[in-house]
Amino acid sequence: MTRATTVRAVLAAAVLLVSVLITLTMSPRLGLDLQGGTRIVLQTKDSDTTKADRESTERTLEVLRGRIDSLGVAEPSLTRSGENRIIVELPDVQDPRQAAEVIGRTAQLSFHAVQGPGTEQKDDAPRTGLTLPDEQGALLALGPVQLDGAGVKDATAAFDAQQGSGWSVSLDFHKDAGRKWTGLTGEAACNPPQDERRRVAIVLDGKVISSPQVDPSIGCKAGLPSGSTQITGSFSADEARDLALLIKGGALPVPVEIAEQRTVGPTLGAAAIDASAQAALIGAAATALFITFVYRLFGALAAVALAAYGVISYAALVALGVTLTMPGLAGFVLAIGMAVDANVLVFERAREECAARPSRSLRPALTAGFRNAFSAVADSNVTTLIAAGLLFLLGSGPVKGFGLTLAIGVLASMFSALVIARALTETAAGSRFVSDYRSVNGIARPGRVRTWLNERDPQLFRSPRRWLLVSTALVAAAVLGIVVRGVDLGVEFTGGRLVEYSTSRPVDVEAARTAIAAAGFGDAEVTTAGDSDLSVRAGTLDNEGEHTLRTALAAEGGETTKVRDELIGPSLGDELRRNALIALAVAVFVQLAYLAARFRWTFAVASVGALVHDVIILVGAFAWLGRPVDGIFLAALLTVIGYSVNDSVVVFDRVRELWARNRRTPVGDIANRAVLQTVPRTVNTGMGALFILVALAVLGGDSLADFALALLIGICVGTYSSVLTAVPGALMLERSSKAPPPARKRGPGRKQGAGRARRDPRDNGARV
Repeated sequence: MTRATTVRAVLAAAVLLVSVLITLTMSPRLGLDLQGGTRIVLQTKDSDTTKADRESTERTLEVLRGRIDSLGVAEPSLTRSGENRIIVELPDVQDPRQAAEVIGRTAQLSFHAVQGPGTEQKDDAPRTGLTLPDEQGALLALGPVQLDGAGVKDATAAFDAQQGSGWSVSLDFHKDAGRKWTGLTGEAACNPPQDERRRVAIVLDGKVISSPQVDPSIGCKAGLPSGSTQITGSFSADEARDLALLIKGGALPVPVEIAEQRTVGPTLGAAAIDASAQAALIGAAATALFITFVYRLFGALAAVALAAYGVISYAALVALGVTLTMPGLAGFVLAIGMAVDANVLVFERAREECAARPSRSLRPALTAGFRNAFSAVADSNVTTLIAAGLLFLLGSGPVKGFGLTLAIGVLASMFSALVIARALTETAAGSRFVSDYRSVNGIARPGRVRTWLNERDPQLFRSPRRWLLVSTALVAAAVLGIVVRGVDLGVEFTGGRLVEYSTSRPVDVEAARTAIAAAGFGDAEVTTAGDSDLSVRAGTLDNEGEHTLRTALAAEGGETTKVRDELIGPSLGDELRRNALIALAVAVFVQLAYLAARFRWTFAVASVGALVHDVIILVGAFAWLGRPVDGIFLAALLTVIGYSVNDSVVVFDRVRELWARNRRTPVGDIANRAVLQTVPRTVNTGMGALFILVALAVLGGDSLADFALALLIGICVGTYSSVLTAVPGALMLERSSKAPPPARKRGPGRKQGAGRARRDPRDNGARV
């Protein structure tokens, strides 16, 4: 074992040991879509006196934190997002009506002196004061605000069984506010008993919630001391507690509105976890068996490295405190299938080295395989990281989690392939038994696909226009689907509310539509989502309306449980739709810039054209299938972009390498040879990802089926386009380009011009 192999083995063992310890001692942080609960996004708005900026939003967040802590929700989470948004996560809260009402109310509390009975005023009459109905409905003329809710120190709800007054709210004021309260009640006490002016009005959000008389025992100018005030008003227990909570929390500095609200039932999250775990086990097992079958012993060692990758990436997610969401969980599972890509690239390059120099020992061939594959591995992973970065920066909610999970998976897969798998395979390659028995190691002999292609040597690019016409026809069919069928944008992009229910007995969709229409929601769209599941989508539906709608469904389907609830405000929907378009545009531009810097401009333009081709076909396929295009679809779409460019990078990296060694050979012949040499890698890598995605599509249920379907279509189309769209496009552009062929890289110690008359068996007879 060489020194470098020893270092890799020690490093791999250390990282794996730490990862196992983290896995055994720490628990993952689950998002609300996996553990169940409610997520509310609040947007602050300008008030008459205060601008909704970063500072006022921070103050609002602190007030809300006090209110939510008083709700008794286990481990709530409040964070500021941007300048004027607050994200509130409430685990295990399934009915958001009370929570949304309490945390969203502005709660402008004020105390007024009563100037006398109020009278109706004409619209053109000057208004000298405030006239409001009291709790019995009689009008009161109120004086200016003497004290506001910021002066309240504490508020508690209590039940007075002895006096029989029922529930009330006791107030305690801060020192300065207490003096104002004493003065206010002292002025009121100067009026005769039963006089309206002896009352003090307590106003909450423009409504008189109580106007108690100052007790006759209180003398003029004496006033009530702080802490001896009770608000009464025939409150129920819940009303008294909510009122005490609002007063104690204080007034919000600025008004807020609900921009987004999501509720997920715990059963849906548990089902998603179970389905993803099953998909991961089945898909990973199928992938491990496949690469073991193709690459024999070295494939089995790569499967061991794949298992180590799973432990390392999971430990990284836990250690970094990444919130694992449903798309993130799917991304973690998907990354398992993509993790074999680097190993496949290395093994295929090692096979080429063994075929070119049959007498060469196994270890140098494997080392050359790692060295020659590094450029393609680095470029392909960078393109995937670009897609993951765009998901994190421009996505929202669960999509961000998917982007972060995908990025961690890419980095962990590179470590798994370049450190763990390399240490294992180099150690095995040093064994005389493995080196002597070429049928055992899996790389000393060419694979069946490579042998079949070498025997037939098909000429794929004699007419590049033929493939471009096929791609054009596919794009035209996709555009036709978009025009004829239309794109079903999810509520994330259009705004509105989408609620899924599970009923105890099956409900016919027409009966459900009739019941919902009778409840006053005739414009709601009702679809089935299984034998006993219904999906209801409405443009505008508040929490009270949702409760009424659920009650109407319960009359038809028995016990009705809310499985998922998504509410997106119109302004947020516009923003998410805009961000989705920006994400796609930035993805195309960044990939173009990166590829132009790493390759020729013709290769870059052809690759970007192929990924645009993939995007259009994927959107068109979902249009034809009538599937929703939402944030999860956007995550899948950007992943497909990364995968498509990944494939194109591998092909063009080989074109660049062969063309640099064969500068006088026509570029069409070079491209044909490059494609044939990289087809085994493309097939084997695609199979690894397809095993995982098929498992997700079959086992993932409705929550992950669309995600897996989008990736299945995208990977199949991306594999096709990277070979039969990008390469013909590059050939057509090269015909009009006058740029010289790429220069050959000089190896270490090689003199320029040396070896030009030597024949390289890997080039199928071409002179170099």
